[in-house]
Amino acid sequence: MDLVTDRLLGTSIENGEYHIVECVGRGGMGAVYKAEQPRKNRFVAIKILHPKYAKRADLASRFRREARTMSQLTHPNTARVYSSGKTEEGASYFVMDYLEGKNLAQIVRKFGPMEPKRAVDIMVQVCGALDEAHRVGVVHRDLKPENIFLTQKDNKEDFVQVLDFGLAKVGAKQMGRGSMMITREGMVFGTPEFMSPEQAQGEKVDARADVYSLGLILYELLTGKLPFDAKKALDIMKAHVDDPPIPISDRVPGRTFDPQLWQVMERALSKRPQDRYASTVEFAQALRTCVPGPAVLQVERPESVPDPGLAAVVQAAEESTKAPPPARKPLPTRMLMLGMVLGLVTAALVAAFLIRAGKL
Repeated sequence: MDLVTDRLLGTSIENGEYHIVECVGRGGMGAVYKAEQPRKNRFVAIKILHPKYAKRADLASRFRREARTMSQLTHPNTARVYSSGKTEEGASYFVMDYLEGKNLAQIVRKFGPMEPKRAVDIMVQVCGALDEAHRVGVVHRDLKPENIFLTQKDNKEDFVQVLDFGLAKVGAKQMGRGSMMITREGMVFGTPEFMSPEQAQGEKVDARADVYSLGLILYELLTGKLPFDAKKALDIMKAHVDDPPIPISDRVPGRTFDPQLWQVMERALSKRPQDRYASTVEFAQALRTCVPGPAVLQVERPESVPDPGLAAVVQAAEESTKAPPPARKPLPTRMLMLGMVLGLVTAALVAAFLIRAGKL
């Protein structure tokens, strides 16, 4: 039990607007609570960062950025953020949709691989949510089955909610005052099993990195497996860069797939970003040619994009309850340059010593 965050049970925040009733998840960085909002007769989820991390500038910036990012996204398949702030204990939090259901990882683990039509219907909804994010300059960078939640809404069984934009790469106009840019080139962030080749190498990423991750997620939905046999994180990252994906027809004995579906997935899983679909909308449209579905894609394009300035009022957000991202992984060329610089510095120091000793 965490005595600091457990003291929140039964208390209220924002002048009684939200009454915390239950802890529904806990991790090393904080916790997620179910709270009642009596004024609107509904439940919400409150993600709270542990107070001991309040002075970590990098984490605080990441929390503010997640809240800011999600507050700009209005697509129905993106979980909404309503407000944010700090508790009396000094813990940053934000309030978002309370979701009842399961994430894709839990569903595949419990029920096994999905039928193609169901899997594609789900992925088309995800593509719609990400299309909006990409159009306002946001790349998710941590897409995985755990971050895609299925719930029921408007009589739809598999209603998608995309979560956890804590690692999102954002453009300059999405950055508020006091934000720290932690998505530097040369850094590796994300989950190894679902990251793109360029992400695994610490290179710049754009919307096509998310397309690659979506291809991986669809692969797991259809087969219950990943397209590589590697097990360790570094081996998996290397496989993303070097190894061709194993065809889905080879992954599930006794099950056949439409060859056109694999062709679409294989393009999404291309090693080079320029060989993939240029957008999630293109990917969704290609999937629909393989598996029939609604004539109109669930990709909403509002005439006006939410004003980024409105999101700047967000003051704090809670860290997702996962472990911190993987450590720095410099590109090989940078290692070579570093070695050359160190060699020159060493030579200069030796020359200076010899001059001082009168031997030069």
